[in-house]
Amino acid sequence: MLKVSDLRLREIVNVLDGKRLGLVQDLDIDLEVGRVKGLLAQGTQARFFGLLGRDEDLYIAWEQVIRIGEDVILVELDLPRTDY
Repeated sequence: MLKVSDLRLREIVNVLDGKRLGLVQDLDIDLEVGRVKGLLAQGTQARFFGLLGRDEDLYIAWEQVIRIGEDVILVELDLPRTDY
């Protein structure tokens, strides 16, 4: 059995580009049917030496979660490139 508190310790990695997307910050749960709808990843990249804050949090739909491992959660997100 997997506890919500265990998920918060896991890093989210995008399988399409290998980028680390952050740690699980929160879960989106549909209480009426008792299912997880998505994950909220806490932004990790500090902007300009941390002076301008961090990246925005990222919502990941449950359908985009590929696998939950012991250390990481693998997701498939087609994000726009930001390395130009």
